[in-house]
Amino acid sequence: MIDIHSHVLPGIDDGAETIEQAVAMAKVAVEEGITHLYATPHHRNGRYENERSAILEHVAHLNTELQQRKIPLQILPGQEIRIYKELIEDLDRDVFTPLHHELKYLLIELPSNHVPAYAAEIFFELSLRNYTPIIVHPERNSEIIENPDILYEFIITGALTQITASSIAGKFGKKIMNFSNDLINANMAHFIASDAHNTDSRGFHLVKAYERVQKQFGIDMRYYLQENAELVSQGKSIFTPQPSYIRKKKFLGIF
Repeated sequence: MIDIHSHVLPGIDDGAETIEQAVAMAKVAVEEGITHLYATPHHRNGRYENERSAILEHVAHLNTELQQRKIPLQILPGQEIRIYKELIEDLDRDVFTPLHHELKYLLIELPSNHVPAYAAEIFFELSLRNYTPIIVHPERNSEIIENPDILYEFIITGALTQITASSIAGKFGKKIMNFSNDLINANMAHFIASDAHNTDSRGFHLVKAYERVQKQFGIDMRYYLQENAELVSQGKSIFTPQPSYIRKKKFLGIF
């Protein structure tokens, strides 16, 4: 199993603080059945800046540590990039870390409480340069929750989405869990990933999430979401079914 989003690199963002904490996360990942774990530290989120060269160095160091301890987990380089106006300009500076060097998937984070007006333009410009944006945890964005048509428009113009395993498992509350299910049902979810920061409060929960997906949506949906992560790691394109609009639910007979 492959996890495309985690904060396992020690001491560079709000994930693992020490090498021992990183090793502890790696052991839990192996117990979950994860064989390849993308290390995707925050970049340009207002607190942390982690550019490509530094990420590659940290990944190499952690892989060496895991090999010495005989922990069967491969750490792969990635990055969680908070969307910002100068993002396209920085493409030329080679500061980004795509999930694969051939098909350039980038994890893009939106602010939690809104969608910037320039987001659509950024996604369009990325597509023109053969980059594929993967919007991380859209189920936790308050504006998208209120108006999921925003996400629909991003997807039909080429963006992909990644739902957090903890959201499906109910760790962020019932509202986010239900909206995550709505996104899956509407073909607006393409990946599930842990976004793990530690081994307790922000753990992996991938097995639980996939089991819930299988129970609610069937084994084909589970395989689709799992296999997409594998395809990304191989530098292959994924199939994207036509999304549908999410209808607003009735409450006491009123829309």
